[in-house]
Amino acid sequence: MGIEVKSWELAFVPHALASAGAVMVLVWCIYLRGGLAWESSNKSLVFNIHPVLMLIGFIILGGEAIMSYKSLPLRKEVKKVVHLVLHAIALILGIIGIYAAFKYHNESSIANLYSLHSWLGIGIIVLYGIQWIYGFVVFFYPGGAAGLRRESLPWHVVVGLFVYILAVANAAIGFLEKLTFLESSGLAKYGAEAYLVNFTAIVTILYGALVIITVFSKAPQDDDFSYSAI
Repeated sequence: MGIEVKSWELAFVPHALASAGAVMVLVWCIYLRGGLAWESSNKSLVFNIHPVLMLIGFIILGGEAIMSYKSLPLRKEVKKVVHLVLHAIALILGIIGIYAAFKYHNESSIANLYSLHSWLGIGIIVLYGIQWIYGFVVFFYPGGAAGLRRESLPWHVVVGLFVYILAVANAAIGFLEKLTFLESSGLAKYGAEAYLVNFTAIVTILYGALVIITVFSKAPQDDDFSYSAI
């Protein structure tokens, strides 16, 4: 049984939060943290690529991919392609974002994989990749038998939501970790930047929550491949 959500809320609120989160992380990394650079003597500019790609590329696009089945007034086959492509872009940008963090650490002589955030991040990106490959093979090409698709769909949805919830939670941990490092280096605990980072994390969590609510909302038109099939 789905949750009743008005159509304008389903379409507007999460997209508005996504736009706000994207703007906030860009203001933080470009305006307050100095910008983005793949090669720079200021290694912090290399790191700045990480939060931008992980939030906009991984969390937001990943959420849009999940919501595409409910928010797009398109045929099932078209929504399936949109879902697949958006998840692929999110996965690619997530991998690049993680690589940027490793690049920053290596070029700054900082140890890798010592924090909970980094451990979860590696696990999440691996699970996300496995989930995408399985979805591609079973639901898209070459496509599994009807019985396999029917049996796999509930697990595909549940595992996908589990991985996405982990990703949102890990993003919040990442914001906290980075802000803690900055405050330890002298950043004002009650300054504008600290508030911006905390509010960006809150917006990220609210966006993730609305993505999950969207999944369990009542679709205007149910079909065998919509989330309401579970």
